[in-house]
Amino acid sequence: MIVILSTGHISGAHLNPSVTIAFAIFRHFPWAHVPAYIAAQVLGSICASFVLKGVFDASMSGCVTVPSVSNGQAFALEFLIAFNLLFVVTAVATDTRAIGELAGIAVGATVLLNVLVAGPSSGASMNPVRTLGPALAAGSYKSIWVYFVAPTLGAVAGAAIYTLIKLRGEDEDDEPPPRQVRSLPR
Repeated sequence: MIVILSTGHISGAHLNPSVTIAFAIFRHFPWAHVPAYIAAQVLGSICASFVLKGVFDASMSGCVTVPSVSNGQAFALEFLIAFNLLFVVTAVATDTRAIGELAGIAVGATVLLNVLVAGPSSGASMNPVRTLGPALAAGSYKSIWVYFVAPTLGAVAGAAIYTLIKLRGEDEDDEPPPRQVRSLPR
């Protein structure tokens, strides 16, 4: 929430390549910027993970995202929480009817809810680079494919569903309001 509120007006607060890809697919972000943003996201995750490893002189095993459930269950959870995240992000970041000042709070609350729901089972990554950096620093790649594929597919699906809802809402806005018929006193 704090990063979104403090940097959203500069970079759009793209901290997650799944968000960047979903936004590009639905024309909320230029494809030409996607490679640079993803490179920055990957580099940021790797650098942060190795800094933490150095500062705490740790193996980083506690920071690695690994499922405590089956890969299929983790995949489903990561898909669903990324769907939820991108539904909210797309709503508050792309719909002019939404209150933009509250975007950081809405997204932060969604991440918190997702962590409470899926954290104990899948680690609630929602972000491929959140998983990548610690995996590289720890040299642990168990089930890493789940955290690359599921959040990206869930993000695209969440953005797609909100976009469909938004388009229906825009079509309804173009229609004149229904006439109100008053009953006359007898």
